[in-house]
Amino acid sequence: MATIEQFPQSKDARLSTGYGQTGQQERPYRTPPHNLDAEQALLGAILINNDAFDRVSDFLRSEHFVQEIHRRIFEIAGSMIRAGKLATPVTLKTFLGEHDVDGLTVPQYLARLASEATTIINAYDYGRSIYDLAMRRELISIGEDVVNVAYDAPVDSSPRDQIEEAERRLYQIAETGRYDGGFQRFSDALKIAVDMAARAYEREGSLSGIATGLSDLDRYMGGLQASDLVILAGRPGMGKTALATNIAFNIAKTYRSRTRADGAVETADGGVVGFFSLEMSAEQLATRIIAEQSGVASNKIRRGDITENDFRRVADAVTEMQQIPFYIDQTGGVSIAQLAARARRLKRQRGLDMLVVDYLQLMTGSKSRAENRVQELTEITTGLKTLAKELNIPIVACSQLSRQVEQRDDKRPQLSDLRESGSIEQDADVVMFVFREEYYLKNKEPRPGTEEHIAWMAQMESAHGRAEVIIGKQRHGPTGTIELQFDAEVTRFSTLAREDTIAEIR
Repeated sequence: MATIEQFPQSKDARLSTGYGQTGQQERPYRTPPHNLDAEQALLGAILINNDAFDRVSDFLRSEHFVQEIHRRIFEIAGSMIRAGKLATPVTLKTFLGEHDVDGLTVPQYLARLASEATTIINAYDYGRSIYDLAMRRELISIGEDVVNVAYDAPVDSSPRDQIEEAERRLYQIAETGRYDGGFQRFSDALKIAVDMAARAYEREGSLSGIATGLSDLDRYMGGLQASDLVILAGRPGMGKTALATNIAFNIAKTYRSRTRADGAVETADGGVVGFFSLEMSAEQLATRIIAEQSGVASNKIRRGDITENDFRRVADAVTEMQQIPFYIDQTGGVSIAQLAARARRLKRQRGLDMLVVDYLQLMTGSKSRAENRVQELTEITTGLKTLAKELNIPIVACSQLSRQVEQRDDKRPQLSDLRESGSIEQDADVVMFVFREEYYLKNKEPRPGTEEHIAWMAQMESAHGRAEVIIGKQRHGPTGTIELQFDAEVTRFSTLAREDTIAEIR
């Protein structure tokens, strides 16, 4: 029987199997990318003219340098310059101690950096080169960590956790270290302001934010503003999920994009919507939206109790909705870390202009904190606000209210009714409550034929098909109440067909 030694091996085979010395000799040794010349040139430019530091200080940090001595020189020089002192080889040497640097003492090395520096004109380019190389080293580090953790993962670390951590670190690299910070000319700021006004003018309703499709609510809030965390709260049965779904679908339905002069595609109207449905399945949510768009009751759709005309309306609505940028994640019990990772992925792959979370109390923190639900909910709301700022999109999060609402005669909710944590009120930019008096009146029907029943019927007629959206907090605008029309059969909110729909609370 033949053995492996009896067959001649190619050079590639020896490299792959480890046989022979050739593979070991020819395997290249790779060092992490760096440029010591650029580091020395930048530090020298700073030592001869401290103005060079101001050209790179907004994006460059000491940890971006590859040599420890260079890190210390940059950090100490920066501290002195910020304090209004002069950073030169003479003033720096007393803070660096005695070391051997490539056969030179610290004073000799500082003098060499200063003497070989030519000009500060290229300081920005040197700094950018150093930063870019540091980012490449960080990418290598992330890749190595992914491999090492995958090989030797702790018992309590799942592959999903590793993927989310890698995505978080990669997104952090992608979104940090921009070179366009700092002061800008007022004329440039004016151009940006005019462009924003032009985009608002082109949007439906001429709003600064994203139109919700409910004109009274839009006039009160100016649309949903980028980076805002909007809490939509209510007791069960009030319709908070229906309102969130209506708003989200209205935004996705009006989506319109345009191509900028540089070839990039941006949203001109409406938006791409991500919907985390932690309570309902994607099928249930889709059925609700079909009912709302077609006008055919969702319970009839589920039972198949529809006429030929109803079926045609449903089919037409489904056909119209096929291309709408509305994405649903129906994973139950998702953590704030998982939600953030999936939102980042959606924004990177498809774009993302608005996010809905239904609802807060069904989410979990990064770690199990069953013994302290308040801290866990604080982590969730803080994480959502941070994500809204990071992605520069509005996030609408539904929330349950405590049962103390039911103990009052006037069951209109207040900020103090927000369940489990004061952090919801603190982190939110806008807090809205959904209230339907009709829901409570139905359960208080007096005995027919009595005067109380006549009065009750008058109240029911007045409250029928009406809902109140109470704005209890708005960081950049007034608080108040907006009345909306609500069709319970198709779970649809719409604007009341009358003028005096807004009543001030205060």
